[in-house]
Amino acid sequence: MVAGLEKNSLIVVALGGNAFMRKGESFDAQWRNVRIAAETIASLVEQGYRVVVTHGNGPQVGIILEWVQRAGKESSRGITLDVADAMTQGWLGYMLQQAIGNALEERGLERRVVAVVSQSLVSKDDPAWREPTKPIGPFYSKEEAEKLAIEYGWVFKPDPRGGYRRVVPSPKPLSIVEARTVRMLVDNGYVVIAVGGGGIPVVRSNHWIQGVEAVVDKDYASAVLAREIDADVLAILTDVEGAYVDYGRPSQKLIKCMTPHKARELLEKGEFPKGSMGPKVEAGAMFVEHSKNGFSLIAMLERAREALEGLTGTRIMSDCEGQDILFF
Repeated sequence: MVAGLEKNSLIVVALGGNAFMRKGESFDAQWRNVRIAAETIASLVEQGYRVVVTHGNGPQVGIILEWVQRAGKESSRGITLDVADAMTQGWLGYMLQQAIGNALEERGLERRVVAVVSQSLVSKDDPAWREPTKPIGPFYSKEEAEKLAIEYGWVFKPDPRGGYRRVVPSPKPLSIVEARTVRMLVDNGYVVIAVGGGGIPVVRSNHWIQGVEAVVDKDYASAVLAREIDADVLAILTDVEGAYVDYGRPSQKLIKCMTPHKARELLEKGEFPKGSMGPKVEAGAMFVEHSKNGFSLIAMLERAREALEGLTGTRIMSDCEGQDILFF
């Protein structure tokens, strides 16, 4: 067992988009990548931990929207973004459920793994509704974007890589509708896959909830779920070793540990980019601030076990050996 973690500790493992498709890879690469993630999950279960898995879905939602767009105008009207989110939760949940189950059986463990279609409750008053910023779907020419904006009322913005992309609001999650169900399944010995793609965004009106056209950040939703199910660790696994200061410069240093206060201080200074490491650090800080004794971890997927042992990766903890920040 990892020092500081007891047997039966509950770990929420948030898988980045690279768990399925990496830049430049073909569609067929998804199964190979998801098997790597499954080995990591099964290894944690084998060590005696309880595990909940969350995952991104950006590339897959983009694929669905592109398919629908090519199918024609009538099809496009039938697929809203919340439905596309649900479709990808089934798609990727199936892949993870099968791969993790296989990896468990290979270790002589019972195949107890299930995917839960999950909804993230957001506020109708979230400021994100006033300024859509999250790019989704395919690239369009200026003429195509203008035409679609008129037809569907979509908002488009130029992309730094060229062309135009649709942008949608990205409100902060308040709670996960199925959190109690997830906890019940965990307590009954299941590995649970939940809040895929940040969860399907929904708003509440009286006793009803309704899907909305938005994208919830996967890391924020994972932090909320981890808090609501009383997890011990939020492990955000990605394709880099952890969070760095001066990233990409000769002076870069890998952070070993930092407090939530220090994390927010560095976020305010712009040390962690909003489009990549920023949400991961903020989500990690959010979880620790609302946890009794838990910690967050940002690490490379393939080195998850080493990161849990403190050999790599960045921890966010309420105390870092009496300091606000430590480096490797």
